[in-house]
Amino acid sequence: MFNNHRYEILIYWSEIDQSYVAVVPELPGCAADGPTYRDALEAVEIVIKEWIETAKALGRPIPPPRVGKIHA
Repeated sequence: MFNNHRYEILIYWSEIDQSYVAVVPELPGCAADGPTYRDALEAVEIVIKEWIETAKALGRPIPPPRVGKIHA
């Protein structure tokens, strides 16, 4: 699945949950998990779509994706 929403996705291993967790900082509460990195990414892409659809249906604002670059 291709994430065409351009939101930042943070993925990390959760020792407590024994799974990868994917979080979308711009969308409050938007997160998913999976047994592999790829599974977590695919799951959160679905959740992003559902988050946006729900916000639209409820008439709530949809935050724009962050603009800028991260420098390491």
